[in-house]
Amino acid sequence: LLAFTINLQGGSPEGYSKAQPWHNTGIQADGSLNSDYIDRLTRIIDCADELGMVVILGYFYFGQDERVRDEAAVVRAVDNVTHWIFDQGYTNVLVEVNNECNVQRYLHDILKPDRVHELIEQVKGITRDGRRLLVGTSYGGGRVSLENVVRTSDFLLMHGNGVRDRNRIAEMVQQARQVSGYRTMPILFNEDDHFDFDKPLNNFVAAISEYASWGYFDPGENNYCDGYQSVPVQWGLNTERKRAFFEKVREVAGDSA
Repeated sequence: LLAFTINLQGGSPEGYSKAQPWHNTGIQADGSLNSDYIDRLTRIIDCADELGMVVILGYFYFGQDERVRDEAAVVRAVDNVTHWIFDQGYTNVLVEVNNECNVQRYLHDILKPDRVHELIEQVKGITRDGRRLLVGTSYGGGRVSLENVVRTSDFLLMHGNGVRDRNRIAEMVQQARQVSGYRTMPILFNEDDHFDFDKPLNNFVAAISEYASWGYFDPGENNYCDGYQSVPVQWGLNTERKRAFFEKVREVAGDSA
């Protein structure tokens, strides 16, 4: 277990939401950064670094991107966050420009599939002492990255939400490797709400059978018991599902996990 995903504009505190009336963004309307969010983010990334873990840091999330005034502010925010990462000296951060770029709830065109590669290129173009950040973006469940994203990304992020056929998970990886512009690069599912860890074939096993990493998304029930996303979160191994996931990780990785 080497990485986890967080986002400067949160994630649904209900697991799944049709609307997001709450205001949850570390990015201000003008593209500047909210210092309270940045303080919390600093503590999270520092702790991850102490644990030898990577943070997959999302910049934007649908339902909250409209809190950013216009495209110029989106571009400014990308600059500000990227420079902040360099200022902190972090070497354990991967950038996910936005969560599920193809979801039909983004306001700004530059965050949508046809143009999101522009922001990927923007992050890649910012360097410090000869180093740049590694960056990509994700798509909704069952979708494979399009050519413009494959050509510009350093890694491919996919989601398994809604994919009930385990074989489709393996097929998605195979299809991604056939997209024009693909070269040898990491592929990882950083969100999947399917479990069945006690069965010989599940989405986790299907992904790693194709040498793709797999990310556990347990949305929860807002009951301070189930899941790791819906607030308030109980971070312990307090449910059978949570314990089953970590046991599967141990089985795959060995006791070092």
